[in-house]
Amino acid sequence: MKEITASGSTVEEAVQSALEQLNTTEDQVEIDIIDEGKKGILGLFGSKRAVVRVKLAKNPIKETEKFIQEVTKQMNVDVTITTSIEDKHVTFEMDGNNIAILIGKRGQTLNALQYLAHLAINKDSDKYYTVTLDAEGYRGRRKETLESLAHKMADKAKRLNKKVALEPMPAYERKIIHSALQDQKDIATYSDGQEPHRHIVIKP
Repeated sequence: MKEITASGSTVEEAVQSALEQLNTTEDQVEIDIIDEGKKGILGLFGSKRAVVRVKLAKNPIKETEKFIQEVTKQMNVDVTITTSIEDKHVTFEMDGNNIAILIGKRGQTLNALQYLAHLAINKDSDKYYTVTLDAEGYRGRRKETLESLAHKMADKAKRLNKKVALEPMPAYERKIIHSALQDQKDIATYSDGQEPHRHIVIKP
């Protein structure tokens, strides 16, 4: 982490000097005022320069990118990461060879990695971020599969006129099922059971 001590006739001037040397802006740094300085008589005699210590703040998004790279490397998969930020939601899209290893059965490995990325990004951050970790568009394909499953199971529930329970799913996947069926007036959906066995029930 880059850190610099700078001085100036005022605190503002000292900070500005440090920012120029670090080639950054004030919102990217942590500032520690060592000495506020003093003007002195007539601005000349006994004056003391202000001293500040300025260090580049950790960028939680960049740090999380590095973390994902390290974890996937340990799994013997080299990935390139494309990051997109929308408000406080960050999406990390991974591409590379052997990407199936990172997805796992029904996305279980990917979900576990996403959970770790969520912990990593919020560890030292003063903002709270939500995270989506994707691998070569898997999330989009999975969403289509789940929506198709939702409609198929809703039809089954109506045909048999009884409740149909789906397999356990993580919260965001259950949300996809709920959303897919929310406009069907003759169908109700609810979640049942305890994590990690919480699942959706569709009933007429």
